[in-house]
Amino acid sequence: MAVEPLSQKEIEDRLAELPGWSLDGDRIARSYRLSSHFAATAMVVHIAQVQEELDHHSDLTLGYNTIFLTVNTHSVGGAVTEKDFELARRVEELAPGHGAE
Repeated sequence: MAVEPLSQKEIEDRLAELPGWSLDGDRIARSYRLSSHFAATAMVVHIAQVQEELDHHSDLTLGYNTIFLTVNTHSVGGAVTEKDFELARRVEELAPGHGAE
């Protein structure tokens, strides 16, 4: 099944189910604050593992104790798709285990 871009309404509806996530231009985005640089680094590694499982990758920025994540789907011209929301949901599931806020 081909991946299709989501409409603005579909994006807004899905974002309503993911507190902390927002539309940032042509991507969905979220930042996380953690207790330390080591905790943030561990979460980045965990996110990378999920991305490999999904074969879908975001842009990740690691700060001292922060992570900034943005994602869209390059294969459909950089639009937001259900693949992006699946990755966002998986990241949300793992974030509490890292103490991310």
